[in-house]
Amino acid sequence: MSAPLNLVNLERVHKAHGTTVILDDVSLGVAAGERIGVVGRNGGGKSTLLSMLTGADEPDSGRVTRRGDLAMGVLDQTGTLPPGTTVRDVVLPPSMFAAEHEWAGDPAVRSVLTGLELDRLGLDAPVAPMSGGERRRVALAAQLIRPLDLLVLDEPTNHLDVEGVAWLADYVKNRVGALVVVTHDRWFLDEVCSTTWEVADGNVHAYDGGYSAYTLARAERARISSVTEERRLNLVRKELAWLRRGPPARTSKPKFRIEAAQALIADEPPARDTMALKGFAARRLGKTVYDVEDVDYAVPTDDGPRMLFKDLTWNVGPGDRIGIVGVNGAGKTSLLKLLVGETKPDAGKIIVGQTVAPAYLSQHVTELPPRARVLEAVQDVARIARIGNQEISASTLAERFGFAANRQWTPVGDLSGGERRRLQLLRLLMAEPNVLVLDEPTNDLDIDTLTALEDLLDNFPGTVLVVSHDRYFVDRVCDKVVALLGDGSLAELPGGVDEYLRRRAAGGAPLTAAAGASTPSLGSSSTAGPAVSAADARAAKKEAGRLERRMLKLDADEKKLHAQLAAAASDYAKAAELDAQLRAVHAEKEQVEEEWLAAAELAEG
Repeated sequence: MSAPLNLVNLERVHKAHGTTVILDDVSLGVAAGERIGVVGRNGGGKSTLLSMLTGADEPDSGRVTRRGDLAMGVLDQTGTLPPGTTVRDVVLPPSMFAAEHEWAGDPAVRSVLTGLELDRLGLDAPVAPMSGGERRRVALAAQLIRPLDLLVLDEPTNHLDVEGVAWLADYVKNRVGALVVVTHDRWFLDEVCSTTWEVADGNVHAYDGGYSAYTLARAERARISSVTEERRLNLVRKELAWLRRGPPARTSKPKFRIEAAQALIADEPPARDTMALKGFAARRLGKTVYDVEDVDYAVPTDDGPRMLFKDLTWNVGPGDRIGIVGVNGAGKTSLLKLLVGETKPDAGKIIVGQTVAPAYLSQHVTELPPRARVLEAVQDVARIARIGNQEISASTLAERFGFAANRQWTPVGDLSGGERRRLQLLRLLMAEPNVLVLDEPTNDLDIDTLTALEDLLDNFPGTVLVVSHDRYFVDRVCDKVVALLGDGSLAELPGGVDEYLRRRAAGGAPLTAAAGASTPSLGSSSTAGPAVSAADARAAKKEAGRLERRMLKLDADEKKLHAQLAAAASDYAKAAELDAQLRAVHAEKEQVEEEWLAAAELAEG
């Protein structure tokens, strides 16, 4: 059997911005059915590579060819949508769906709408007043429902919670067609991709497998070529050692000799000495960090106060490393703000240890001195930082966070969003806090910077609280995971993020019922009906799930009968029998679709 033809080919492509060479003599191709993850430092050329593939930009030299009938969809980072449109106009245009029943009966379309929470937004909601995250989900949904030969996604996991990222990974794994995705979400890369492209120094290096396989291969490449960047190699070794100690499935994809890579980590110690760090943290922090006692907290909404926490009791001790997960709107950021004192509880109390010196990283880049240089902004906090048993100068730490010596003299006002985020983290660490409270710290950070941050946190002798949708980061940094499930309480999860997803899939503590949020129907906007009890809504949700599985089975039966009917065209008796079976399947499918629509409407209150 011949190899599949490439959908897109790059031949000796060269691209430069000013005097900076981004791509230098790059030749590669995307074949039908391939799932490719693109990684590399911010500013290293990932988005430029995508623009070459999609035709958004032309190379300075070289050639890009695409198959003539190629159907390609692109999600860029802008999230630009046509003005004056609604969610329905963008996601379910009349050119694709002439009538509502055409998409309502398609399980794939329904899965996209619910998986990206567009049912919460409402199909008739205008896109103009939406937040950037909501607009991005709408743009992503518009690409996912189209039948495409090639789907190109630039940071699709941004603005998705852990559950949304898990759904997206499952969806793109099962869709037909090729995929090229730029993302810093290492769990997503591992879960989805069969090939990884690393864009660095004007070149594109290809590796078999996802992120774990890429890490192994990069370590092997460094060993063979006798790379002299010992600090960078040490980070790769540490990351590799951590991966190899994890679940065996992480490294099941590589197709090269990993015995040689194993030699790199034969004497590599564990990422961190948990007991030693806890002992050090106890000496610095005492016995109490945060004690949350019977706390109630509600936020105002148009429909009145919405209760986030009810009788919440929780203890955070010295040296704890806790990841906090939950659906969007469950109160993760609100919980962090309560701990650091930015907001006050409506009832109950929060006891803070006397020696606690917290550093809070919010989701928004706090004000930085725009006229100062990068190094000056760091040295304004401190010139030397002590992290664990290491003393690190401001310049050295800045270099570890991706600010090379020449870049350290760039004015803060000229930095990109990702660079400002890195600078914000740097300033926090230079202040030598003993409690780190991090809200989505991985936003806008490339993989190398994430690895450097993880390496620093390995030696941090204090308490770490992390809210993040990045499963890899949570697994790597935190020793335990707690979840806000939307019912006002906080649950400890011995099984980590996987246990959280299992609970959510089982229908535990649905956010909509607990929070009192109304969920628009998937169909056209409906008038308000009688209130549905939480028990009835859960039962209806379970029934809708059963009916959806039945529709998937009927879809498969229908395809099978169509194939058998085509093969039996010359056998009149057989064809007549198959035709009767096909009509019966059609009739049952229509009935199940009607029952599903009724159950889905009831489940959504």
